[in-house]
Amino acid sequence: MKQKKIGIINRAATYGNTQGREALDLTLALSAFNESLSVFFINDGVYQLLINQHPEHILQKNFSPLFKMLSLYEVNNIYVCAEALRQRNLHVSDLLIDVCILDKAQLIQKLAEQNQLLSF
Repeated sequence: MKQKKIGIINRAATYGNTQGREALDLTLALSAFNESLSVFFINDGVYQLLINQHPEHILQKNFSPLFKMLSLYEVNNIYVCAEALRQRNLHVSDLLIDVCILDKAQLIQKLAEQNQLLSF
């Protein structure tokens, strides 16, 4: 049986809500059952991948190191919107993990390839 391609879209900033952590937990859980998993970071979701986060200053727990577990769980399709980075004056070197940077057209194409999209 062919596996469905599942895409998880991260569009929320890291702290101030639970969306980022919930998306990461779901990604890690789904990776045990589905090898056709892709993770997308768009809009403010790119902030989730920044290095040197210090959420303890706002009394939050830092979950960003958990993104390094994606490679251990063989989640290799990690995509970041180039426009979102550019709009926020961020660069690939600012990110915690290796990602594939996509322009708008490439991002739309990758999203269209998914059978199911889950947005956080």
